[in-house]
Amino acid sequence: LRARYTATPSIEIVEGDALETDWGRLAGGPYLLAGNLPYYITTPLLFRILASPRPERAALLVQREVAGRLVAAPGTGEYGALSVNVQVSARVELVARVGAGSFHPRPAVDSAIVLVTPLEDPLVHAGEEQPFRRFVQAVFGLRRKQLVRVVRELSGLSAAEAQLVIGTLALDPTTRPETLAPRTFVRLFQALAR
Repeated sequence: LRARYTATPSIEIVEGDALETDWGRLAGGPYLLAGNLPYYITTPLLFRILASPRPERAALLVQREVAGRLVAAPGTGEYGALSVNVQVSARVELVARVGAGSFHPRPAVDSAIVLVTPLEDPLVHAGEEQPFRRFVQAVFGLRRKQLVRVVRELSGLSAAEAQLVIGTLALDPTTRPETLAPRTFVRLFQALAR
């Protein structure tokens, strides 16, 4: 690549770890991102992309199942912790499906292109991101339990105290976590933090 683009001053070849490189500094200002994410580090790279300074948009090739989870709606089988943790920071659109036959050598899985557009005002702010992610992971670890039981197990509150927190948020205590919208996860996280 260095030899091919040596006479093209608009292209700079940077060799480095994608999880460590400061893309915003390299870009020197607002930037767009495009990439074929290595499937085994897709989740950490997605969180890296959504860390400040965020790109204006990112067009990403990911495993098809991951794309399904990124765009999944509450209550669907694909909806989970990854869905919530990305959707509180970005809007994700499925752009195209890419079959395994499009590559050589042919991978064992199909892929998809997603467009990730960070929200101007993310629902979770920088200081809350890590604790929120841990909270969402813990909630989905109890996804088959009713909300009142989830709140009790994660917070150590009594049944009455858990009912009170859930009531102040106007939530049904018998609902299951996989039916809660990302914004509701944020409200519950913030209520329990208080």
